[in-house]
Amino acid sequence: MPTQLSNHTDTYVEPPNIIEAAATSSSESREPAADENISKTIDPNAIILAQSLTDTAVSWRIHNCKISKKTVTQELPMLFLYHYDSLDDSVKQAHPLTPALLMQFNTSMTADAAAKLIGITGDLLASPWHVKVVGSLVVFSEALQLAVRLRWTNTGKSTQQLYTQSADEALTTAFKDWQFFGRVDVLYKNDKQPLISIDEHNEDQEQLHTIDASADYQYLPATHALIVIAKLEADKAELPWFESAILERLE
Repeated sequence: MPTQLSNHTDTYVEPPNIIEAAATSSSESREPAADENISKTIDPNAIILAQSLTDTAVSWRIHNCKISKKTVTQELPMLFLYHYDSLDDSVKQAHPLTPALLMQFNTSMTADAAAKLIGITGDLLASPWHVKVVGSLVVFSEALQLAVRLRWTNTGKSTQQLYTQSADEALTTAFKDWQFFGRVDVLYKNDKQPLISIDEHNEDQEQLHTIDASADYQYLPATHALIVIAKLEADKAELPWFESAILERLE
């Protein structure tokens, strides 16, 4: 119903500050944040997995660094568009794209096949090295009685294409930016201190994961494995023993 104006003058009363009141009410009724709840449930003597793995004060050692898959070759096919894009500009000008060539852009083929399609000799078309190396290692601490098995690789793609003069140079270049990936396995033998993993960003599933002492490796749940890998990647420059072990294995 529309408000009607009265004929008399009312005394003005300043309305309450709704924003301030709401803020005060919100502050008074605010529930503890997720990380506050987590901190209250953690045993003060507990070992936090991701934090301990990146703690340079812990005497970490590398064991059993090995390669499970290694591909370094110039023989693998790749999309025609990548072959054509690698040509010198002068060759592109002499052999411009035609409708027939454009139709082959997403066709996978060898460098020799691409050269024949373009109508050039094979020496005018550079053939990249395809590099893919996958391996694993175990990092362990005798003091913590903790060992963690990690996977590493140079790329998350099927292969990394590199235009270098030799296979050795391609391998060296590929591992200038290696990465951890995949599953994480934990072997913990200390039954005196709890070992836990924390996923503070996961609101839908259990944020705390306890790793029980065991004589066998235990698979870390995927969300917690991602937390460990993200922490290792963020601090990798401060943990040179990982790269040293991997590069030594590649030689």
